[in-house]
Amino acid sequence: MLKILSFLVLTYFFYLGFMMLYFELKTRGDNYFALPLAERRRLRTKIQKHGRFIYPFFVLVAKVFRLSTPPLMRYKGVTGPFMMSSKKSYRFTKNHQPQSNDIFVATQMKCGTTWMQQVVFEVLHRGEGDLSDNGYRHMYALSPWIETTPTSSVPFERAPLVGEKNSRIIKTHMPAELCPYNEKAKYIYVTRHPVSCFASCLDFIHLLAGPAVPNRDNMLKWYCSDDMFWRSWPDHVEGWWRRAESHQNVLFVHYESMKNDLPTVVNKVAEFLEMDLCSEEINKVVNRCSFEYMKEHEEHFSMFSPNVFSESLKSVRFMQAGTLDRYKDVSNEEFKTIMDFCHTRLKAAHYPLDRYYPDAQALSDDIEPVDAHAVRMNNVI
Repeated sequence: MLKILSFLVLTYFFYLGFMMLYFELKTRGDNYFALPLAERRRLRTKIQKHGRFIYPFFVLVAKVFRLSTPPLMRYKGVTGPFMMSSKKSYRFTKNHQPQSNDIFVATQMKCGTTWMQQVVFEVLHRGEGDLSDNGYRHMYALSPWIETTPTSSVPFERAPLVGEKNSRIIKTHMPAELCPYNEKAKYIYVTRHPVSCFASCLDFIHLLAGPAVPNRDNMLKWYCSDDMFWRSWPDHVEGWWRRAESHQNVLFVHYESMKNDLPTVVNKVAEFLEMDLCSEEINKVVNRCSFEYMKEHEEHFSMFSPNVFSESLKSVRFMQAGTLDRYKDVSNEEFKTIMDFCHTRLKAAHYPLDRYYPDAQALSDDIEPVDAHAVRMNNVI
């Protein structure tokens, strides 16, 4: 009996290791994103099928071992998600020489990255961007995530040039000091209320770590620390705000502006990218960049390939809400901790936190210029 039990245990662990490796290889880089939609769906179905046997193992492991922070690696004081990034990929990013036709979409995580990538993509195609099987198939089959290549998107060397200007749309979460810079390239930075960002991060890490996800208290400590991926929210925002202050090729955008008045943001992005769009083309871009359109076509925008956890947690989706009031999903204590942390870090900073985010209740109002200096900065939305 003991021999039979040992054999079954060994067989299960062999099956577990084999399938996890198989799925990793099948979904690495653009192995998944470049597939036709039907094949992507078949692979997801296969992961779901085997996930029924694999997921319970991680539930069991989580009962005796739970992460205190999301798995991370560190390069020059900046962390990144372990397995998705490495010192080598960060070094490649820092040393990369941007071209004049490169467009960087930069954010701290969960602040509207994919949304802005879609805005840029559609502006470059005058509202006729094609992510179907006859086109680019998926956002991450055309837009490299530079600091995670070659694991999480199309490899940088294979990234296509898109639109009539033959531009390359590059995603990055890198802080300003580690993002490669060229005065002729374009940079669009998007930020979001720090508490809403935290709420969205909770969902995202859950999709990546599954049952081993750190508890909320540890996630809050991680979020309000220097271990936060790509730097803490206040440090990240401050770095890019200063870059926008001194460089006209950096457009600083607030997520809330996109929610409140997307047509104005689209017009500003088109102007920034030197694309002369007529009103009909602007309307097409706005339609294809609406939350409703992107949620309906979510299979073109998911920012990471499927895994056992993401396919087992159907209650959590990549495009979870996209609302202005994600901050309502956290407790008053969590809200206060995050805002106190941001105020402390930004006490002597250039970024005017109190003007843009005085409190969560103000998020439904249009964002106004900060002061006389900010009014002179025409590259802020």
